[in-house]
Amino acid sequence: MTPPRAKIGLNVNFPFSEGMAPPPGISKEALESVQNDFIQAWQRLSQEATQGHLPAIKDRRFAAPAWASSPPHLLMAHLYLLSANAMQKLVDASDASPELKDRLHFSVMQWVDAMSPANFLATNPDAQAALIDSGGETLVAGVSNLIGDIQKGRISQSDESKFVVGENVATSAGSVVFQNKFFQLLQYSPTTSTVYQRPILLVPPCINKFYILDLQPENSFVRDAVAQGFTVYLMSWRNPLAEDTDGIEKATWDDYLEEGILTALRVTQEISGQSKINALGFCVGGTMLAAGLAVAAAKGQSPVTSLTLLTSMVDFKDTGPLGVFVDEQHASLREQQIGHGGLMSARELGTTFSFLRPNELVWNYVVSNYLKGESPVAFDLLFWNGDSTNLPGPFFTWYFRNTYLENKLSQPNALTSCGVPIDLRKVKVPTYLYGSREDHIVPWHSAFASAAIFPGPNRFVLGASGHIAGVINPPAKNKRNYWVGDKPVKGQAAETWFTQATEYPGSWWRDWGEWLASHSGKRIKASKTLGNQSYPVLEQAPGSYVKVRAV
Repeated sequence: MTPPRAKIGLNVNFPFSEGMAPPPGISKEALESVQNDFIQAWQRLSQEATQGHLPAIKDRRFAAPAWASSPPHLLMAHLYLLSANAMQKLVDASDASPELKDRLHFSVMQWVDAMSPANFLATNPDAQAALIDSGGETLVAGVSNLIGDIQKGRISQSDESKFVVGENVATSAGSVVFQNKFFQLLQYSPTTSTVYQRPILLVPPCINKFYILDLQPENSFVRDAVAQGFTVYLMSWRNPLAEDTDGIEKATWDDYLEEGILTALRVTQEISGQSKINALGFCVGGTMLAAGLAVAAAKGQSPVTSLTLLTSMVDFKDTGPLGVFVDEQHASLREQQIGHGGLMSARELGTTFSFLRPNELVWNYVVSNYLKGESPVAFDLLFWNGDSTNLPGPFFTWYFRNTYLENKLSQPNALTSCGVPIDLRKVKVPTYLYGSREDHIVPWHSAFASAAIFPGPNRFVLGASGHIAGVINPPAKNKRNYWVGDKPVKGQAAETWFTQATEYPGSWWRDWGEWLASHSGKRIKASKTLGNQSYPVLEQAPGSYVKVRAV
């Protein structure tokens, strides 16, 4: 029997009326089940509202006291959440393929989150109270904030006036000792009397600025590594702009490996005088570093003695929420648009990543900045997040197709780069692999899967929190936790490894530092000069490349 059309309390109607045919792909029985659940839940809410016992909502969007103190608004919020849940249940009830369900869930999430009553002044009692209490000043400030963000072309997530690259972020002392059209190489000044003989090269993602690894001094991964006695070199990728005239917009994946990764490895070797160095890659930087080392291996070269990969994918079987954007149509369209030249814009990339978590990275700022007229807080990580980089179109389209779409990098000899076949199994060095448990960019299961590709010996460490906050977790703050288990076994499920792992409080940085020290040789007297005769100092850190803004 088809349930009656719900007309309860506020004359609330289920999205599908009595007698209406079910949506395509959803059976009549499934629709009736979702309808019944909706009606029963609404009846409970209506009764609680009538009795004055409507519960508060834990959702942060409706946590302000103004929601709880206004029964009509609180009931509206409950109804919104109930309806949102019903929409997602309808997707679950469909007979769509898992891939299509993921896309439907994502699309529904975007629409539902955008329509939250918290996002509109007319339905947000907290914003209304602020408007009245301020005598209208919040409205004026909100409009001003909106105009400023329209001019910038993005939503402000941090008070950007409080940060200047090179002054209070990216402040670790050092020098630029090499540059080409793809990157600058920074060498950092030692802060200890002795240093480990073998240096480490840090490869950040080219999709973002390097100073995520060198935020304010108390959060700086670079500063912490230097303080432990490691000689640190770091790649600062160029930010291509539309007005550039040197052909950077036509740069390819091979160009980034040859002129970027492999060149940085070689120059670090030559400056340090070490035939083998340590290397670390973060996110996309880790993917590129692994591919570059596979190129070197194919040419009979072994430039590193250890490899560290932080929240990096080389096996793209599970790409997490980003998978909703991955299909042949999207790949082909991008190849037509920018595959032979042009730029993948930082603004578009940043918007895409923000809408993976719209309530946290979009709508909460709409509410605070525009509806309540508040100024964003000064937060170095979010300042960095708004300082994205453009990417050359040929590089981006090759990367998108061969990794995200076709997952060829993990397949031995399925790809050719720099004239040689790519086989990551030939990268036979001790490898430290780190994943973040709540990472929505690189699901930790995917980071774990890399352990089965590299022959090792490997050490996998799982940290708490997400893609960035999990990585940038300095020990002094004693926050979060991490897990260490036995060496991953080929074919082992990530969850199986996790059940056997040991949990430790605080930051994983010290675990990594001890591991890296075992691959860094003896300690020697620290040099007072940076670079050498062949590679003289060009300018002081953080260099000029990192100061070029795209958005």
